[in-house]
Amino acid sequence: MSTRPLSTLVPMWQAEVRIDLDAIRDNVATLRALTPAEVMAVVKADGYGHGMLPAARAAVAGGATWLGVCTLDEALELRRGGIRVPVLAWLVAPGLPLERGVAADVDLNAAGTEQLAEVVAAARRAGRSARVHLKLDTGLSRGGAPLAEWPHLLEAAGKAQADGEVEVVGVWSHFACADVPGHESIDRQLASFAEGLALAERYAITPRYRHIANSAALLTRPDTHYDLVRAGITIYGLSPLATEHASRLRPAMSARARVSLTKRVPAGQGVGYGLTYMTPRESTLALVPLGYGDGVPRHASNVGPVRLGGRNRTVAGRVSMDQIVVDCGDDPVAPGDVATLFGPGDDGAPTADDWAAAVGTINYEIVTRFGSSRVPRVYDGSAGVPAADVTPAPGDGEAQ
Repeated sequence: MSTRPLSTLVPMWQAEVRIDLDAIRDNVATLRALTPAEVMAVVKADGYGHGMLPAARAAVAGGATWLGVCTLDEALELRRGGIRVPVLAWLVAPGLPLERGVAADVDLNAAGTEQLAEVVAAARRAGRSARVHLKLDTGLSRGGAPLAEWPHLLEAAGKAQADGEVEVVGVWSHFACADVPGHESIDRQLASFAEGLALAERYAITPRYRHIANSAALLTRPDTHYDLVRAGITIYGLSPLATEHASRLRPAMSARARVSLTKRVPAGQGVGYGLTYMTPRESTLALVPLGYGDGVPRHASNVGPVRLGGRNRTVAGRVSMDQIVVDCGDDPVAPGDVATLFGPGDDGAPTADDWAAAVGTINYEIVTRFGSSRVPRVYDGSAGVPAADVTPAPGDGEAQ
């Protein structure tokens, strides 16, 4: 992976997603200063569209001591990329070759007795103890054992640990509404988590890591931090909160493209499929080669903000698979000019938050969508560049 300036890396480019790796590193360092707990950087979904391996390396450079992913394949990719820090994979389906994860020192989630049995069987196949985190459902009603079933999971985990088949590294849960500070469910879930931890002690399970805090709780509820906090969207410089709580974080992703064509059209000219936009006057239209095939939400039709020619403008007409059109009025715009869809907000340019507000979604979805292989990622900074002597970790070489 190169971090050379664009002019030397890609002399001719049409569209790109730029990732500031040093911003990811610095965001993690900022988050670390907010808590005495260790920080798990969540790099699932290809690093929220930022590139999983570079984002992971940058996060570790910033002080993250854990990484979190969704799937076994993601965890093994981190190991193949030379990542040595603890990795938790939390969404595993029945029948997966979990022994590969056990052999690669991947921590696995157990949200019920059936999942725990899968992990135990994998440990036997691998010939070594598996590292597990027991998940308690405190009210989100997704993964995790409800309190009524929690004793059964604890009993089974205690037996497996006594038999040397698993090591219970963590007990964890997940908030439903931490992004709404003051929501009554937060305290209710926290109380359920404390009850679950107390019950675990009765079964002689005293995990090194207790974790329930996500990015929102990291920013707003220090009493939830316990031993480990899971930072997701915040490491990429975005806040999960409607109010400003992340002013010291810098967005790491920018999406932009060069205008490929301009044309002068008369007043009353329809634009795009369905002709949902009509020019109010004689105007210059600019064709920007990014569309929903590249991550631009189709809901951005007639509302998505674009910085072009020193001004913020709006997508004119429907978003196509490969392109959008911007009405530039009488402003001088030419082929080759750079149109910025979103970035860190410098000079008043739109941000991922602006796009999320325009299309009625969240900033998570905006950045995650821009992972299309057609639009290259260009990396700035050095925080995610691997060391020259990185070698694969043992036990993870089998292809997935």
